[in-house]
Amino acid sequence: MPERPDPVATADDEARALARGLLQAARVAALAVTDPADGLPGISRIAFGRTEAGEMVSLVSALAPHYGALRQNPDCALMVGEVGAKGDPLTHPRLMVKAVAHFVSRDEARHAALREEWLRIQPKAKLYVDFADFAFVCFTPRSALLNGGFARAFRLQPGDL
Repeated sequence: MPERPDPVATADDEARALARGLLQAARVAALAVTDPADGLPGISRIAFGRTEAGEMVSLVSALAPHYGALRQNPDCALMVGEVGAKGDPLTHPRLMVKAVAHFVSRDEARHAALREEWLRIQPKAKLYVDFADFAFVCFTPRSALLNGGFARAFRLQPGDL
């Protein structure tokens, strides 16, 4: 049997622009983690934003299962992209980013600046951003897969984002 060609293309300028736009517009993301209790995958919906410098970030409560999961194993994946009001949901673009999570402690120099940026991105977080059980988590991308709609799939590298 002949080998099938890879249906996923290397990113071009249009794919990179679409991926960056999805990240910039996203205010929520699906976060996939490994549950330390049983080693199985789990998914949560999280608040999400991208700083002016392009860093992907969330504010996570220690009460959430994904907090402990990321502490145990920082390897994760994020999915951004919303289904539009019309049409087949699978024709709308979405981006999956494989990443490594890093918690930003309150005593790190950049915490205050990150807090200000987060409130610019997620202004309603002002109600709880300073609660002791909340921590900022930054996500360093390792690779990404963009589904730009039907028959439009692209592999992206961290620099493409």
